[in-house]
Amino acid sequence: MANIGIIGSGNVGANTAFFVAEKGVADVTLYDIQDGLSTGKALDMMEAAPVRGYRTRIKGSDSTAGVKKNDIVIVSAGGVRQPGMKREDLFEANRSIIDSVAADLVEYTGVVIMVTEPVDALTAYFVEKTKLPRTKVMGLGGLLDSTRLRYLIAHELGVTMDDVSALVVGRHSDAMIPLARYTCVSGVPVTQLMSAERLTELFDETKTAGDVIVTMAQRASAYYGPSAAASDLAEAVCRDSRRVLPVSVTLAGEFGVSGVAMTLPAIVGRNGIHRIILPELSEDEVTRFSRSAADLATMTKSA
Repeated sequence: MANIGIIGSGNVGANTAFFVAEKGVADVTLYDIQDGLSTGKALDMMEAAPVRGYRTRIKGSDSTAGVKKNDIVIVSAGGVRQPGMKREDLFEANRSIIDSVAADLVEYTGVVIMVTEPVDALTAYFVEKTKLPRTKVMGLGGLLDSTRLRYLIAHELGVTMDDVSALVVGRHSDAMIPLARYTCVSGVPVTQLMSAERLTELFDETKTAGDVIVTMAQRASAYYGPSAAASDLAEAVCRDSRRVLPVSVTLAGEFGVSGVAMTLPAIVGRNGIHRIILPELSEDEVTRFSRSAADLATMTKSA
């Protein structure tokens, strides 16, 4: 069984470790720059194990050396977006943190899952800094967006979320591109189950879901959803399940885009991304995809 290291023991990092433990996916090593935080949270979670019934081991480390020994590293370190904060500002705030992480992982040979926001910009930035293969570095991006859309559709139709499949591609922002023709309920196209107008409303709710949580909570961004998605992605790598998941990947010519990271569906397994799957996009969707790429390139050009 592969082991997982998590850099950053805040809300997202700690909850990811907890979800991994609950599912029995792998042993986890937590690291945080704040002394004692990772070891304290690891101890707290292990003391919950007798009640929750998981046998996964969670430990803290005082250095990234303990994390680099693992087969998968999840990067969740950094600040979160505050109400009214632009993604460009968050990129500037978290870039130096990712510089430090990249320096530590420049010779790392495992799989890296980027969770720190803005995830698309920092996924490509991390690949550029480390020179790691793009197939080894995946951003959470569209996996979280697709999960949110699955919930909204299931809630709207009154069906189990297990039967809902949804696909969101492009940038992890309000410019994301939900694809109705790839969204279905137990194989039935969602367009047969609700009106186009209502589906568009659910797409719009998905696009603003993160902002709504930030506005409601005032002090913090979402973390249960991102943590659940991160643990799900890590499980696909650990178990070499070859699941098809929408992940942010540094593009190399897909839809005419290179050098920035955005979400496309990919076959995910032990070595990271085994193959990128190109969905059929309309002319308008390709234009929107390209526009998002240009906006990301502008955001990171000063890096």
